[in-house]
Amino acid sequence: MNAPLTPDLARRAPKALLHDHLDGGLRPASVVELASEFDYDGLPTHDVDELARWFNRGAKRNDLVLYLETFAHTVAVMQHRDALERVAYECGRDLADDGVVYAEVRFAPELHIEAGLTLDEVMDAVIAGFTRAQAPGDITIAVICSAMRTAAHSMDIARLATRWRDAGVVGFDIAGAEAGHPPSRHLDAFQFVQRENFHSTIHAGEAFGLPSIWEALQYCGAARLGHGVRIVDDIESGPDGERLGRLAAYIRDRRVPLELCPTSNVNTGVVPTIADHPIGLLRRLRFRVTVNTDNRLMSDTSMSNEMVQLSQAFGWGLADAEWLTINAMKSAFIPFPDRLRIIDGIVKPRYALLRSEADMGAR
Repeated sequence: MNAPLTPDLARRAPKALLHDHLDGGLRPASVVELASEFDYDGLPTHDVDELARWFNRGAKRNDLVLYLETFAHTVAVMQHRDALERVAYECGRDLADDGVVYAEVRFAPELHIEAGLTLDEVMDAVIAGFTRAQAPGDITIAVICSAMRTAAHSMDIARLATRWRDAGVVGFDIAGAEAGHPPSRHLDAFQFVQRENFHSTIHAGEAFGLPSIWEALQYCGAARLGHGVRIVDDIESGPDGERLGRLAAYIRDRRVPLELCPTSNVNTGVVPTIADHPIGLLRRLRFRVTVNTDNRLMSDTSMSNEMVQLSQAFGWGLADAEWLTINAMKSAFIPFPDRLRIIDGIVKPRYALLRSEADMGAR
């Protein structure tokens, strides 16, 4: 039974998240408190509710570069160990409270050293926060280290990521303004990651099109595509159905996971509404589709909210949510036995229980 996803059902359903930014998911109240504690006077307001609305308004400007401007304030209050550990802990608990059972949370360590922390001290603080957040046993959290594609520190961050791989770091990424900053500029870092038998995902195909996706895969060896939504530019629709170009066919055939972020894509102007999002087409064509939040604060969203919106837009139900969740778990960067443990021990049993409850309620 493919029960419709109500907000309550979506929240109770186990979910897996592969693309969530630590500095894009702070609690508005924590931003205000941390600004006061660490003497940051740049906030546009100290009213918690108004600040939340300000972040969301700032995100809705239909431009990735403008969208990224709002991060100046969250990053500014994340420059000290206590702040980083608190933000990581709250992130983990917020995700668990939303029914997320597995999350890969990414952040750019190079953005958090302005007050004197070293890169390793930044990592230690974030890992400590996530470790505390996982203590109740209701969520598994892994870390992806992002280098800023507009800077020149990618090799340092790649080395940092592999140095912390036994403490919970599972991947390397580049993030930031995409146009004019192709992945191949950081080729040495990605080749280092490959030589270390480590994982990489690349922000590609969000604000820029097919060349960015092609470079991420064929030059840099990305295992997953952060967003990747612009792959639809290589799919033609006609009276006889859709025809995939060579790059789109390669991605589907190779089962390259797409870390799609519907609400964020609306905010940055990729699509006008959720109903217009290519995720419906890509799911129908059986690409390896996953659903993600990107930046929960800026987009005023959660995994449950994303699922509910997709259910309303495309008629998806509980069975679709399970399919998407298993897709994400298959694509996770944690070891294969751990993926199976979560799929077989948590995801499938809980969805079976929810289906049973929905079936009973329908009788």
